[in-house]
Amino acid sequence: MTNPRQLAFIALRDVHKGAYADVALDRVLQKVSLPDCDRRLVTELVYGSVRRQRTLDTLINQFAKKKSHQQPQDLRTILHLGFYQLRYQERIPASAAVNTTVQLAKENGFSGLTGFVNGLLRQYLRQAEGQGSRGAEEKDSLLLPQSPVPNPQFPVPNPQSPIPNPQSPVPHFDPLQLPENPVERLGILHSFPDWIIQVWLEQLGLIETEQLCEWMNQSPTIDLRINPLRTSIEEVETALQSADVLVRRIPHLPQALRFIGNTGSIQKLPGFKEGWWTVQDASAQLVGHLLDPQPGEVVIDACAAPGGKTTHITELMGDKGKIWACDRTPSRLRKLQENSQRLNLQSIQIYTGDSRHSKQFQNTADRVLLDAPCSGLGTMHRHADARWRQTPESVRELSVLQQELLTHTSTFVKSGGVLVYATCTLHPAENEEVISAFLADSPDWQIESPNGVELPDFAHSRPQGWFKVWPHRQDMDGFFMVRLRKTNNSE
Repeated sequence: MTNPRQLAFIALRDVHKGAYADVALDRVLQKVSLPDCDRRLVTELVYGSVRRQRTLDTLINQFAKKKSHQQPQDLRTILHLGFYQLRYQERIPASAAVNTTVQLAKENGFSGLTGFVNGLLRQYLRQAEGQGSRGAEEKDSLLLPQSPVPNPQFPVPNPQSPIPNPQSPVPHFDPLQLPENPVERLGILHSFPDWIIQVWLEQLGLIETEQLCEWMNQSPTIDLRINPLRTSIEEVETALQSADVLVRRIPHLPQALRFIGNTGSIQKLPGFKEGWWTVQDASAQLVGHLLDPQPGEVVIDACAAPGGKTTHITELMGDKGKIWACDRTPSRLRKLQENSQRLNLQSIQIYTGDSRHSKQFQNTADRVLLDAPCSGLGTMHRHADARWRQTPESVRELSVLQQELLTHTSTFVKSGGVLVYATCTLHPAENEEVISAFLADSPDWQIESPNGVELPDFAHSRPQGWFKVWPHRQDMDGFFMVRLRKTNNSE
């Protein structure tokens, strides 16, 4: 089976049963051999439908007599795919979007409801007349009366209404009906839970919250970090350009390149097997520079797997010193070991265990990185289903875990040493509040400005001393990071 839309449907069906979107997608793609263009289409349909779930459900609620949650789950998934293509995929002709969605219904147990599916999507198109660049002839062909199969359980929207004169000016109209309340309006329009919108509004205001929503719904870029122990940024640029892969540099990050456009398989690109570079977002690279590890030091990465920051620390130290990579998940540590071997790094030592309970590291480290487990609300463009998996309750639970980790890992640091706390979330309960609570209970710790460390200008913008990377401003993952110093008079 190589039908991209059927493959997307199978993956989405697994997601709605509880699977992570990336796992469900990989599972489907591993079983088939597809051209790159079809793989990209499957990926776009799966991630896009998951990301835009609330908006797509609202359209079902608006156009069907039965609400989205009342529809059979598989039919709801099929309608998501249809509406997603019509609303967000300008390159897919409307006729193809409708016809393939009707065919999906027919092939997946809903042959009696093809008229319902057809009528629902055509009703959306009729209201959206004039939106986007779809040709008038194509739209008119879709709006011709058809003979749907009647089903009293699923009334078919009336497909027959006046067809606009294709020669007359066509108005721009969005059929999606939005409430007045700004939280609900942004939540429905951009497909986020209300509570996430509220958290952003309190920090950013209305205009910037909308900009952040739009950024988070973009397809993610891929950044790489070159390994200066094996190559130079110029050599990597030349090798990639020779393979017709475009990259650009990222200001203030001496090891960073960003891919422009499609790359194909990452593992097949020049320099990957040779350990010249690894994939790591620009924001995550900032963390290593803020820690500023020096050759010969003892450094502990307290939540290390899968190892992007651990290997960066090792590179910054010239692979000289001792770097402890701690994590409680052996399978994720194996990925770290594979990566460090590919990069040919020798200084990393593995510790399997929960950093909240390990006692062997007390007062042993010059520097500690606590890249704490978090809700990931700064990386939702990469993890399509994260916005639906996290809740205010899960954030509260994570903040407790983060405080426990910070309290214990701070004991790893020698007197006069440094600890960097970092997360890839933008929720104050996991960031500012964790640090404020820790400092209130730890008089021997203070926030330290990273003097002498070259960081982008925006990294110095917080008077409190912590840094927050806002994706819509800096065009990189959302991150929080702060550098703490243990004073010399500590016991």
